[in-house]
Amino acid sequence: MQQRGVTIEEMEQAFNEGSEASCAKPGTFGRVLVFPYNAEWEGKYYPEKEVTVYYKIVEDQTILLTVIARYGEGFLDR
Repeated sequence: MQQRGVTIEEMEQAFNEGSEASCAKPGTFGRVLVFPYNAEWEGKYYPEKEVTVYYKIVEDQTILLTVIARYGEGFLDR
């Protein structure tokens, strides 16, 4: 997550408060949340950061698969 610029707090918030990610593969779930960013990432300024958490549920346990961040703007318009 650190390499992608996502904090544990952002991951937890996306998981708990995010909308359903429609791009999750069958058998996998996803939650997505857009955060105001207003900072630079890898030398470029971005106003927003979209965090998507992908996970599975196996025998009543939630298993985190990956967390993805996209930097840009206009994510809130979806």
